[in-house]
Amino acid sequence: MGTDALTFGRLRGFGATDIFLLLLSIVSSAIYFATQRWQPFTGSIVLKALSIATLALLAFRLLREPSDRNSGVGWLRERDNLILGAALSISCFGDIYLDLDPARNFRYGLVSFLIAHFIYILLFVRYWPRPLRPNIRQLLLAALVLIYSLMMSDWLSPSLGAYAKPVMLYLCTITAMVVTTILAGFSKPWIWLGAILFLISDTIIAADKFKTVVPLREYLVWGTYYLGQYGIAIGFLREKLGENKIG
Repeated sequence: MGTDALTFGRLRGFGATDIFLLLLSIVSSAIYFATQRWQPFTGSIVLKALSIATLALLAFRLLREPSDRNSGVGWLRERDNLILGAALSISCFGDIYLDLDPARNFRYGLVSFLIAHFIYILLFVRYWPRPLRPNIRQLLLAALVLIYSLMMSDWLSPSLGAYAKPVMLYLCTITAMVVTTILAGFSKPWIWLGAILFLISDTIIAADKFKTVVPLREYLVWGTYYLGQYGIAIGFLREKLGENKIG
């Protein structure tokens, strides 16, 4: 079985370099998670950056497709590697901002992840079936996500102060990102599960920052965030390069 379990199945073109990058991501994330109690320390920001940057490198490498188009919408349509890789890379910058100085760089981190979510939305909407006819399961799941986001926004809003507009914009955007993964109807659940974990991670951050102290916050945030990004990135690679290729 080897690394197949880590990639949710066998991937075409997944070689030794890709195995190294994947394991580097997992090990870096695990060490970063296990050392939360002693952070920040020399090298902790490197561990955090490597956890996501290596996933971006996997996207850039594995999703490359030759194209006879030099530019335009058609060229972009064949560049899943650039879109997914960009979303992960910008997320990595957001991680760095927040690790350097969480209080001072909160706005910069928020903007970085906001841009990343817009890019994710672009990626996932491209895989919506045309015409869009969601089934009952998709509609129910999307409704639950919307209800969760509405409840969180109602709970958080009285405490947001000057952050009210950016936080509400961010919450709307990440909710839209999650819903787009659900409506895309991917063959496996990894991508939308990852997106939901991402949403949970960010709402834990917001709850702790604006509302109440969340026990074990650092562990909960990093665990859900990394698994969320991992589910999105590796889940998408599985859809594109696995046995059940989408499209």
